[in-house]
Amino acid sequence: MLSGPDDSTLDGSALDGNAIGGLLQEVFGAEMTTAAATCASCGTTTEVAECLVYAAAPGTVMRCRSCTAVLLVVVSREQMNCVDLLGMAALQIP
Repeated sequence: MLSGPDDSTLDGSALDGNAIGGLLQEVFGAEMTTAAATCASCGTTTEVAECLVYAAAPGTVMRCRSCTAVLLVVVSREQMNCVDLLGMAALQIP
């Protein structure tokens, strides 16, 4: 069985999923921090608010807290948000 990452694997720049709430509301038109995200890598389902978010990259990256796989990437370009959801097996919007 896979275990979750310990604190030594995280570099301190990770935020919780609440940090991406406004951006996801802009993209999906709904409150997303309580949405259930299922990781395509490990199968863990958790609320978006509990995921790891890295916002210092050229885009915003959301990772699974259990296995640290990339769940979602949002890149803004020419006043448009481009969203990659390939790391999610499911996203249930409340």
